[in-house]
Amino acid sequence: MATDLKYQFSRLNIAEKIIALNVLIFVLTRLFSTLFGGDLNTIVHWFELPQGFLPFIQQPWSIVTYAFFHGGLGHIFWNMLMLYFTGRIFMNLYSERKFINVYFLGVIFGGIIYLLSYNIFPALLEKNNALIGASAGVTAVLIFICTYTPNQEIRVIFFNVKLWHIGVFFVLVDLVQIGGGSNIGGRLSHLGGAFIGYYYARKLTSGTDIGEGFSNMLDAISNLFKKNKKAPLKTVYRKPRTSNLKKSIDYNEESHQRKVDTILDKISKSGYESLSKEEKDFLFKVGKE
Repeated sequence: MATDLKYQFSRLNIAEKIIALNVLIFVLTRLFSTLFGGDLNTIVHWFELPQGFLPFIQQPWSIVTYAFFHGGLGHIFWNMLMLYFTGRIFMNLYSERKFINVYFLGVIFGGIIYLLSYNIFPALLEKNNALIGASAGVTAVLIFICTYTPNQEIRVIFFNVKLWHIGVFFVLVDLVQIGGGSNIGGRLSHLGGAFIGYYYARKLTSGTDIGEGFSNMLDAISNLFKKNKKAPLKTVYRKPRTSNLKKSIDYNEESHQRKVDTILDKISKSGYESLSKEEKDFLFKVGKE
């Protein structure tokens, strides 16, 4: 049973794995509270992002962990639903590694905006409150794809809507809600995530990946937990590569990139649905690389 679950989990893409982890945490915390009589708020307290700098310094991990806890069924349902659909579109464009960059940079920057806003404008935020929920990361992914392929159309109930319309709608909702005084801290974190998604997409379009340093940091942390296996020393004769082989590889990579750019231009001008089945399959395969 455990092996089967592990296998099924390994087949999920990174967005689906994050969704599964969020749902698991949501269920387990409530089961623990119900079965053992524990206070749910006490459990969440150790992982939520506090408003003050001093409490944050005492639990710095909360700048990430707050995104894995939710206040109620509606809260987690809408966040995970949005993450599922935006994740599918994102993975057709880029790799899972880039998705991790956008999502977690959105979570972190959204948390930073929340902390700074509370301490600069304390009158704006609720007292004795803390931040939980994946909304900042989800918003970052949403605004990223809305910025990168703004004219791609998706079906919403009975009609098609361009992605940039959806992005503008969600940002305006957060701005209006701030003015209305509803969950101001959460709305500010959404806008922080939105900014990262927009900025990441714009810089990536110009050839700069702002998440490269974050990826390298994650690799360094991952390497700390890997066993350092020393292989026995041996002499190996390595045949030098020929210039013709190098030229062939360079040509293939350049041709591959040109095809990707052509498809992305087509999406930007006519929407995702204008692609042929072959082009969609090719783009999906590239997103998995």
